[in-house]
Amino acid sequence: MPRSRHRGDASREHAEAVWKALKQARPAGVHMPQLMRATELTHSQVRSGLAMMRDIIMQKGWPPVIYTRADGYQFTVDPDELESYETARVHVLLTEVRRLITGTIAPHAAVAPEDKRIRHIVAQLNSVESTLDLIV
Repeated sequence: MPRSRHRGDASREHAEAVWKALKQARPAGVHMPQLMRATELTHSQVRSGLAMMRDIIMQKGWPPVIYTRADGYQFTVDPDELESYETARVHVLLTEVRRLITGTIAPHAAVAPEDKRIRHIVAQLNSVESTLDLIV
């Protein structure tokens, strides 16, 4: 089931357009302005297409897509590039989870220690943090 915010036919069409642009650029990467020109889509439409593409990439049998500042968006099957991208993304997610815990969840738990829901959230996010920390 797609997780994209926009799940309609338009998002699927945008994903196909982005996929074609990335495929044509192979092995080079493509930055957002280039994707917008190549697909004739707006920034928002390209982002929607990228999100949908990531949701359907496996079922379509397309290669993994990564993003680097130097090269932009690109398909790759290089294990070193994939590992580097995955590690960087997990590090970003770990930072976000830690900030959510320290900036919102922990202070909430301090003012409502008897709240069963918040205790459950704390436990789950601590588990997520530990798991992500093992990956990085």
